[in-house]
Amino acid sequence: MAWTASTNPEQEYYESVHSVDEKALLLANLIKQSEHFIVFTGAGISTSAGIPDFRGPDGTWTLQAQGRDRTGPTTDTLQAIPTLTHMALVELQNRGLLQHVISQNCDGLHRRSGILPENISELHGNSNREYCKDCGKDYIRDFHATATYETSIHDHRTGRNCSRCGGDLHDSIINFGEALPDDVLDLAFEHGQKTDLCIVLGSSLKVSPANEIPEQIGCRQYSLRWPATLAICNLQPTPYDDLSTIRIFAKTDDLMVKVMEYLEIPIPPFILRRHVTVKIETESHITTLINVMGVDTDGTPASFLRTVKLLNYNYCMVTEPFIASIGGPLQVDTVFNIELEFMGHYCEPKLIIPHKFEWPGARECTYLLEYDPSTRKWEVTPDTTMQSLRV
Repeated sequence: MAWTASTNPEQEYYESVHSVDEKALLLANLIKQSEHFIVFTGAGISTSAGIPDFRGPDGTWTLQAQGRDRTGPTTDTLQAIPTLTHMALVELQNRGLLQHVISQNCDGLHRRSGILPENISELHGNSNREYCKDCGKDYIRDFHATATYETSIHDHRTGRNCSRCGGDLHDSIINFGEALPDDVLDLAFEHGQKTDLCIVLGSSLKVSPANEIPEQIGCRQYSLRWPATLAICNLQPTPYDDLSTIRIFAKTDDLMVKVMEYLEIPIPPFILRRHVTVKIETESHITTLINVMGVDTDGTPASFLRTVKLLNYNYCMVTEPFIASIGGPLQVDTVFNIELEFMGHYCEPKLIIPHKFEWPGARECTYLLEYDPSTRKWEVTPDTTMQSLRV
C-alpha cells in the first residue's frame, strides 16, 4: 500500500548496453549449466505490458504516497499482452531449462502466457483465480475474480459459490497483514532451497516473507555444500544487492532478449490458449445432455466463455454450467455445430466447433483453441493430452 512506499522513490539506474550484454552472456552460460534454475518475479516484468509497478517514480503506491493522480494511460490486466520476459520464461520452461517461477504478481500474466500451474508459486495470489475453502476447488476466470471487500479488507468472499460443494468462493489475493498460504509458500521455499541459480526479475525485494527466499539463496553464494548464484535485475536498488553474484540495472525485457539470444532460443509470440471440453451423454433413448466447459491445463474449471450455442438446434446457453438437454433419438455421427462466444478481452471472434457424436453413452473430447491476437484468428485441434483429465 501507499504507506509502504516513499514520497521520494529510489532512483532508477541504467547500465550501458555493453555491460548488460556481458552479464546476459554470463547468465546464459549459467542457465545451461544449472541443474535447478528458478526465477523470482515482481511488478517490473509487466510494466512494458502497460501495467504500472508500485515503487517506481510513477508507481501506484508512489503516486498515492505523493497524493498525485496517474496521468498516463494504463492497460487493464485482462487485456495486457504478456511481455517478452513472460514469453522468454515460457519457452525456457517448455525446453526444461526453467524449473519454477516464484511470483509476487497478481496480474495473472504468467499463467496466461503459458506457465503451467504446477510450475509457479503465486505468493500474493492471482486476480483471475478464486477457490473454495471447504473443498479446495480452484476456478480460473477470464474476469477479475476479486471480492468487493464491502465488509472488511479480510473478507475475501466473491459472492459466487463452488459448483462442486456449494461453499463460498474466495479470491486468492493476499492483502497487507495477511499470511501467505502455507502450501504456496512452502513450495516456493522448497524450490529456493534446491536451486543453484535464481534470477530476480523486476522486484524491489522489500516485501516479506517473499523476499526471504532470494535472501536465503544469496547467503549461499559462498556455501561449499549448497552453492547458489543469485542474480538481480531491477532498475532500483534492492536490500539484497550485496548478496547477489550478478547485479543488472536494466529493464527485464532488455536483459532477457539478450539472454535468449545467447542461448540461441527464439522468444515465441504470445498465443492465447484455451481448452474446451465437450461431453455428450445419453440419459435415455430420448434425452441427450451436451455439456460444454472451459478448463485449464490441469482440468481446473476456467470461465472464459460468454455464451455457447448449438446452432443446428437453435439452443443458446448464457450462464455456466453450459448444459443443454436435447430430446428425440440421436443418431451416431450426428454433428453438433457449437458456437463459442468469448469474453473478448483480446477481441476474440466467435468460433464454431463441429463436434461429432460417435457412439451412444458418454463421450468426452477436449479441444485446444489457439488464438493469435495479431491476426485475430483461431486454430482448433483435438487435445489428446487432456483426455484423461476429469474436472
